[in-house]
Amino acid sequence: MTLWLVAASLVLGIALAYLRRAYWAWVLPCAAIIGLWLPASRFSTPSVAAAVLFGLAAGIFGISSVRRSLVSSWLMRLLAPLLPRMSETERVALEAGTVWFDGELFSGAPDWEYLLSFQPRKLSERERAFLEGPVEELCRMIKEWDVVQRGDLPPEVWTFLKHHKFFGMIIPEEYGGLGFSAAAHSAVIVKLASRSVTAAVTVMVPNSLGPAELLLHYGTEEQKRYYLPRLASGEEIPCFALTGPEAGSDAAATQSTGIVCQGIYQGREVLGMRLNWRKRYITLGPVSTVIGLAFRLKDPDHLLGEKEDLGITCALIPSHLPGIEIGKRHDPMGIPFQNGPNSGRDVFVPLDFIIGGPAMAGQGWKMLMQSLAAGRSISLPSLSVASAELAARVVGAYATVREQFDTPIGRFEGIEEPLARIGGLTYLMNAARILTVGAVDAGEKPAVLSAVVKAYLTEAMRRVINDAMDIRAGAAICRGPRNMLAHAYQAVPIGITVEGANILTRSMIIYGQGAVRCHPYVQDEIRAIAERDAARFDRAFFKHVGFTVSNAVRTLLLGLTDGRLAGGAGRGRVRRHLKRFTRMSAAFALTSDVAMAVLGGKLKRREKLSGRLADALAWMYLGSAALKRFHDSGMPERDRPFAEWSARHALFQVQEALRGVIENFPNRPAAWMLRWLIFPLGARYRPPSDALGSQVARELLEDREARAALTGDIYIPGPHEPGLGRLEAALDHAVEALKVETKIRDAIRAGKLDRAPGEMILEQAQAAGIISDLEALAVMAADAIREEVIQVDAFDPEEFLRLRG
Repeated sequence: MTLWLVAASLVLGIALAYLRRAYWAWVLPCAAIIGLWLPASRFSTPSVAAAVLFGLAAGIFGISSVRRSLVSSWLMRLLAPLLPRMSETERVALEAGTVWFDGELFSGAPDWEYLLSFQPRKLSERERAFLEGPVEELCRMIKEWDVVQRGDLPPEVWTFLKHHKFFGMIIPEEYGGLGFSAAAHSAVIVKLASRSVTAAVTVMVPNSLGPAELLLHYGTEEQKRYYLPRLASGEEIPCFALTGPEAGSDAAATQSTGIVCQGIYQGREVLGMRLNWRKRYITLGPVSTVIGLAFRLKDPDHLLGEKEDLGITCALIPSHLPGIEIGKRHDPMGIPFQNGPNSGRDVFVPLDFIIGGPAMAGQGWKMLMQSLAAGRSISLPSLSVASAELAARVVGAYATVREQFDTPIGRFEGIEEPLARIGGLTYLMNAARILTVGAVDAGEKPAVLSAVVKAYLTEAMRRVINDAMDIRAGAAICRGPRNMLAHAYQAVPIGITVEGANILTRSMIIYGQGAVRCHPYVQDEIRAIAERDAARFDRAFFKHVGFTVSNAVRTLLLGLTDGRLAGGAGRGRVRRHLKRFTRMSAAFALTSDVAMAVLGGKLKRREKLSGRLADALAWMYLGSAALKRFHDSGMPERDRPFAEWSARHALFQVQEALRGVIENFPNRPAAWMLRWLIFPLGARYRPPSDALGSQVARELLEDREARAALTGDIYIPGPHEPGLGRLEAALDHAVEALKVETKIRDAIRAGKLDRAPGEMILEQAQAAGIISDLEALAVMAADAIREEVIQVDAFDPEEFLRLRG
């Protein structure tokens, strides 16, 4: 009987740990065990001693004031040297932005009900009218091949952009801008980028991190009234000069300087700054009229106060001032958006040119970090989705129209495989874009999730475009007006590199920032130790211990049941997969805690491990975004293969990331423990199956509604335009002809017709009454346009020598 009661007590402890009642999870069962064991042992001396020791431990750890004095203060001194040293710039970066659903994924028990009930903002009528009016008209005006050959957007396009305030989407109407939501801003970039990468980059940069964004949040009212209407109308063209030869990813290491001094500006002596800088890779720099400049401000003569090094500062500098060299251009992979270096030598401006005025001197790094998340959530993720949707649209049509061995190439399994990746990743990418801009519109500044969508959507773009290039084969590598993918392919490295190179973003920013910002207790512990606040540390640390114990129990139980014990939301496959993501969330939270406990500050330098932990976090977010998209759209059958592929792909990526951490974890006993808790029955998730991949490919090839829904955000040119326009027309003809060709194939199989090439088989089929004259004409029309759209561009030798890019 006693053994049964002890067993029941242990079960109670496990249940309480699973339910996040960590303190009672060990106190109650242990008390029950001692209470049952003492009488059974007839109160022997060892039994009494054990009970006394347990009572002392319970008293020390259970009474907070005693625990703080005897345990927490000692632990603070022990842990302080193990924590990573944090510079002021790191502290500002860590505190920038907000924590949103990334915090739920770090919790080990995400609130899926909240996620599924969250409603991203819909486009307003005014925003939709802009998308269907000026944006469509702009797309009709631009042909990217012509833009590349001339090396710039045509003058009429620049005029159109300014007239319709494309540069003022984020500027409120009260300052003369459009005042669009993040969703509308993103939708404009997606449609425009599907037509012209050059135009999209030209539009997205003024609406991302730069002068307008910084003025809105930090500018004086006088600065706002002066600059914002001019920026919205295009009277002023802005650039933001942050990156220099010495400061790339480590932007805070800039050697651009400003010295506080007296000087002459516009004929009068004022207190100002003498600036010296060298910058490069500055988009819109060669044509800018105002430079948003980041530099380190110093006050050696103490004209502003006692502090000599005031820190990173941001100012608005007219580009025409003496001492400024600007106008040279870089050539970023042949995509001719305006980008180039600029420099300034002894450029004197008043202190009032600092964004926010002199009071904001030295606050530039904080301004940049606080403002980074919104633009990073929108610009490159939107461009990535545009490229993916364009690729899906192109190959879905091309693999139907293009035939080899008398069969559309999309019917071959070798083509089905990349088609499935294109379809599945495109669905997942757009889901993440919609969810993230929805968070921005809800008032969030998702520092970690903006880094996730920037890095992982641009990487997915690379995969999708490469697959599409493989399918198009020779037609993909011959440049010219007919090539629909060449410029997207050329632009891939640009998206990978800018706004934080993906290598850095993955290995350092996502997990390095996320582990502190998103974890429920780590930031409190770090602050408590820094401030020597024993009470705060005590609360955070012992809650953290309970959190870890609870996640260990949950991880094991969810691993044994493949998440079936987890709370769920939604219905059907959505609910089932969300339970699996809960299992992965618990495993991720446990792995994070073990890694931080064992490696301490060294984890910051173990970039391979932190990169894999970033992979796990990112793919949990991307997979859950795909399931939310499927749920929000009413779970239509046409989308089911895409959503299922996305969920299975994401779960497999999370599993493999955690396996990579465990297999390479330097403390092997800790690794063995993690493997046993996380994968008690082995790593059982697999990539999407061949059968599921075939379903995705079939949807892309055969279901016109599914293909339209998957690629509904991009610009579709008219049927007479070379490239996508003619390919779409060819697809319409091919679909009509397919019904006739099926009749002919069936007749050949039945022995009613002999095999014959081209027009001969049509004549035989007509003569045998198998097809009508109109049906024969449909096949001939399809063959003619098919022949047209598989052609590639060729140039005369003299014309070839004049080609640019």
